[in-house]
Amino acid sequence: MVVHILSADSQPSLSSSSSNPQDAPQSPGKEQGHVGLSQTGHNVVALCLGFILVVGFLSNFLVLLVFAKFRSLWTPINLILLNISLSDVLVCVFGTPFSFAASLYGRWLIGEVGCKWYGFANSLFGIVSLVSLAVLSYERYTTVLRCALVDLSDFRQARLCVLGSWLYSLLWTLPPLLGWSSYGPEGSGTTCSVQWHQRSAASVSYVLCLFIFCLLLPLLLMVYSYGQILVAIKRVGKINVLSAQRREQHILFMVLSMVSCYMLCWMPYGVMALIATFGRSGIVSPVASMVPSILAKFSTVVNPVIYIFFNNQFYRCFVAFIKCQDDPNCVQGEGPPTPKKHFTVLSPLNIQTSLSSTQLHLNTLKQASVYNGRTEYHTTVVHYTA
Repeated sequence: MVVHILSADSQPSLSSSSSNPQDAPQSPGKEQGHVGLSQTGHNVVALCLGFILVVGFLSNFLVLLVFAKFRSLWTPINLILLNISLSDVLVCVFGTPFSFAASLYGRWLIGEVGCKWYGFANSLFGIVSLVSLAVLSYERYTTVLRCALVDLSDFRQARLCVLGSWLYSLLWTLPPLLGWSSYGPEGSGTTCSVQWHQRSAASVSYVLCLFIFCLLLPLLLMVYSYGQILVAIKRVGKINVLSAQRREQHILFMVLSMVSCYMLCWMPYGVMALIATFGRSGIVSPVASMVPSILAKFSTVVNPVIYIFFNNQFYRCFVAFIKCQDDPNCVQGEGPPTPKKHFTVLSPLNIQTSLSSTQLHLNTLKQASVYNGRTEYHTTVVHYTA
């Protein structure tokens, strides 16, 4: 489903091609131009989906529990991380179990209305996750580079970002229910999504808009934001601070992991959908459509690992949660830490960089440098969160 370009549980209806592409989609489970997968193929798909269902649900649900237990994690930027985990949990609850059961039986099980609901719900949650990833990258970028006070107790902007991600997703997932394209069976007939195979002007325009505004645009925003963060950290590294150089390498690895995983999970799905939409009829078989759709679903497993468990502050809380200990970021006997304001200035003489504004790793160094024959003293503050 087109929307599943953006949803971890809607797979593109890449293989449904009929002799008359503009005909209404057939009932779920009936492929229009291809023989579906064998039962062995369905079992392999079910095995992959079962793994994604169990690991994706447990990891994201664990993230929600840790956030609920430790108040020190309640910061504006972490609210966006929480939104990503929530959307991934909803995908695991409202999407993957149905496609998993359908793969076991080799056919769609909950009828045409269930197919439309499945396509809409999983597209909605998937796009929320993708948009939140892009918003998170931009928030990190502005935290690093803006010359302003960052109030860690002010949740207004973060709440607007979360609300905006849901409204934006609704903007692109409601149209198929109102006549601009439609939701229906896809691939081997065990999942439902946007009807990629239809060649009407409305369907083609919807697929193209969905690809641009819900997949390509978030990717470009992520690349730009993280690229600017790396440039800022590179400037800090020129001061020749050893700890800054180590952090630079660590953050470079993090950034590459985030962008690479985004492209690995979603770009094959998006490209396959475009091929099915603009290529010759029947060019994408059910077998060929399964790999990118499973990769898209795999994002529910990857997201908590890349964005949550690699975060030092969250990792300490996670260990404390497993050991049934108190909040490691609070002084024993005290409540949650008092929200602080941090002054962020980016200039050749004073640079403060932060990827999360939730954990402080401060390295301050006063150095003397010679500029145009005169000596200037400057302070570099490196503020990172892994």
